[in-house]
Amino acid sequence: MVSIIVPAYNEGLVIESALVSLLTINYKNFEIIVVDDGSKDDTHKKILAIAAEDPNQRIRVIKKPNGGKASALNYGASAARGEFILNMDGDTKLSKDSLLNAIKHFDDPKVGAVAGNIKVLNRENTLTNLQALEYIEGLAMVRSAQGFMHMVNIVPGPFGMFRKSLLSQVGGYDYDTYAEDCDLTLKILFSGWRIVYEPTSIAYVESPAKLLDLLQQRYRWTRGMLQALIKHSKHLFNPKQSKTNFFILWYMAFETLIWPFSSIFGTIFFIYIGLQHGLVNLLFFWWLQLTILDVIAALYCILVEDEDLRLIFYVPLFRMVYCTVIDICKVFGIIEEFLGLSMTWGKLIRIGKM
Repeated sequence: MVSIIVPAYNEGLVIESALVSLLTINYKNFEIIVVDDGSKDDTHKKILAIAAEDPNQRIRVIKKPNGGKASALNYGASAARGEFILNMDGDTKLSKDSLLNAIKHFDDPKVGAVAGNIKVLNRENTLTNLQALEYIEGLAMVRSAQGFMHMVNIVPGPFGMFRKSLLSQVGGYDYDTYAEDCDLTLKILFSGWRIVYEPTSIAYVESPAKLLDLLQQRYRWTRGMLQALIKHSKHLFNPKQSKTNFFILWYMAFETLIWPFSSIFGTIFFIYIGLQHGLVNLLFFWWLQLTILDVIAALYCILVEDEDLRLIFYVPLFRMVYCTVIDICKVFGIIEEFLGLSMTWGKLIRIGKM
């Protein structure tokens, strides 16, 4: 039996679509636990309406005071009857065979969790299409490589399946970071469990459609991952415990801390050298070469993921503008985290395009 836990805080625009999609999943033995985390809109009313329409009565509704996503997921896990728990977001739709494809990995007793494949559903403007390309090339294919090397480093919030006994063993989600999924993943890895990636277990999510909302999301992700790394930093200097986990942690440190700064510095450096020494033509051909390589890489990723080929046209903008903006956002997040500036969780405004 699988218990699907859906944390919901002011998800009135999307919760109906999410629950309806769950009821059509191709799996015989599952329950849905919706944790209303103190919503102030019509979320609870809509959950009850969908639950009443299910003839199999698979939806259970729990209402609690607002305590954040980690609190809601832990609360749902404590009420779960399944041996396995699937945690997701309130703005997520799952592919019909997602549970069937994920559950098979638990035949291996060393596997503690399965990470799903996250895709952007609301591809309505340039920004959301750029995110769709990012999720395909920068997340799905990277996670496929990590899965091949047995080095999956994050179980994503929209689709993460766990052994219930494992969640109890590691104490569930903690409340001391803004990246509870990253923190939990590290706790699982350092407890000696394996994490696998299942590309056919797809979670479709609503991504930010406005730039300010996107930057707020990435700012929180950056500070949250940095908080998780600092929390588990003792493992950065202990390769004897697990060489694989040692590599994973240093990879995450590079990706979170070093890459944004080096990427921005490299861009500024090449532009400066090109203009200062009259090498504008070489600068153009350098950019053209990188763009061609990007198009080839993106095309491969899109074909492997059986995705929309029209996303290829966003590659030049993705590399030249989008990635730079995101890296700048990350740099500000890193600096402010080390300065100890306060921040709030923030709530992504839903647009109801599920």
